[in-house]
Amino acid sequence: MTRPTIRPLLHPLRHYLPNIRHASTTTSPKPGPLTGITVVSLEQAIAAPFCTRHLADLGARVIKIERPGVGDFARNYDSRVNGLASHFVWTNRSKESLALDLKQPRDHRVLMRLLRHADVLVQNLVPGASARLGLSYADLKDAHPSLIVCNISGYGPEGPYRDKKAYDLLIQSEAGMLSVTGTGPKEPAKVGVSIADICAGSYAYSNILAALYQRDKDPVKPGRNIDISMLESMVEWMGFPMYYAFDGATGPMPAGASHAAIYPYGPFEAGDGKSVMLGIQNEREWAKFCELVLGDGGLVADERFRNNELRSKNREELKKIICEVFSLLSAEEVMARLDAATIANARVNDMQGVWDHPQLKARQRWTTVSTPVGVVPALLPPGLTMGDADMYGARMDAVPDVGEHNEAILAELGIDEESE
Repeated sequence: MTRPTIRPLLHPLRHYLPNIRHASTTTSPKPGPLTGITVVSLEQAIAAPFCTRHLADLGARVIKIERPGVGDFARNYDSRVNGLASHFVWTNRSKESLALDLKQPRDHRVLMRLLRHADVLVQNLVPGASARLGLSYADLKDAHPSLIVCNISGYGPEGPYRDKKAYDLLIQSEAGMLSVTGTGPKEPAKVGVSIADICAGSYAYSNILAALYQRDKDPVKPGRNIDISMLESMVEWMGFPMYYAFDGATGPMPAGASHAAIYPYGPFEAGDGKSVMLGIQNEREWAKFCELVLGDGGLVADERFRNNELRSKNREELKKIICEVFSLLSAEEVMARLDAATIANARVNDMQGVWDHPQLKARQRWTTVSTPVGVVPALLPPGLTMGDADMYGARMDAVPDVGEHNEAILAELGIDEESE
């Protein structure tokens, strides 16, 4: 696959070079809790790659099956990372790429031989594809009784929607997410990241970990079939708005960046034109906010605002009062008052603000990973560090090129790439 000429390192990497701890670009320097576990993944887009990257972070060997030449179609979403796709770099480090055309008998045999050595098979192919390839749990369990098979689909293997294709935006829509985002019923807005994919990938990851744990406890070491539906995963995350609409009640109205049921909770503009995000969670905080931030303790007894339900109902009146005070202050001055009153607050960062975030720098959360076009910065996985005090260090190996590991994997299986 042709790659562009390597450009200078990304701006954030140059900018943070003194703050970045460099990971290995070849193999993990320490064993992880999943060292010795082999995962074979027929994956594309985000949901399955997100799941398996987390397994790789913990030390699992992840062999990513890709189409020869083109690979995972997420490789071509954009070219923002020195010519590589941002989604792909994010979800595919620490994996081996094996390019196979599974419609060809020879390549299908390679995959079946590979599964003899696998602990987990993950797939998020289009509906029906894995069954046509003989890769369902029912097809595999007799020959591979300890194999854990995880299928990620849009809607699950049964029901009227089972054969529908599903992408992130479509699942957000079906799960009701778009009804609670945006600024009104006629102006819905999708969540700005692939939240349905991330949600499904997270449940796949946790279910696989649980299956591995259960298998390890059982002397028979049985495998398991796991079906993860993007719709079911997303609806689980919609629990609050669903219960808010319990028994036929009206659901929460879209409130932009504000909270639909808690107020004040959201962005408020300061006198310098910058917004400050703040959140009031209880009556004690409300009293301190009135007295120490707004300078008007009398608001605590105002009948319009005496509890959260009334504050939310009368939010437009309360917003005017808050903005009148904030208009006399800069965003930094507003945040200083909020901090002094121990009221939760935050800046409204753009992406450069996140690259520059002082907390991530202070906690040394940045490291590097190798890619086919050079080294790029990467955030350490939550919960893992690279410190020597840890029993297990974070695995931060390279992002692979399409078919980069064909020769090595085929040799490991005793297959001659040219003759078989």
